[in-house]
Amino acid sequence: MNQMFWDVRYSMEEYVYGVKPNQFLKQTLIQEDVEGKSILLPAEGEGRNAVFAAGLGMNISAFDYSVRGQEKAIELAHKKGVEIDYQVADYNSFKLKEKFDFIGLIYSHFSPSERKINHKKAIDWLKPGGKIILEAFG
Repeated sequence: MNQMFWDVRYSMEEYVYGVKPNQFLKQTLIQEDVEGKSILLPAEGEGRNAVFAAGLGMNISAFDYSVRGQEKAIELAHKKGVEIDYQVADYNSFKLKEKFDFIGLIYSHFSPSERKINHKKAIDWLKPGGKIILEAFG
């Protein structure tokens, strides 16, 4: 799947996956002391998880290679009165500004060869003692 695929998928006015956060991510974050902590959300799509985490007082960084996904994420953040840092990037072009307390990999789509490389990058992007929140399918 490429940028064009996701831009087309996110082109409709409605949010493809809705505006409520992923339940696993939500349950995990509300059990943690997250206020003021940082989270990176790779392959964030339309921003539902980033906006939720920002509402908990987290510092948000996110990326996806869909320009349309970024636009909708920023629009959703404005509607909810929160701020998110959202880059149009992929795992190879993402500009790391800091290391993170949490990384949320929620249904990030990778080929088997990319998965190992990208999961290693995610580990490298964590602060010591940081946590990866992962929900995927096989």
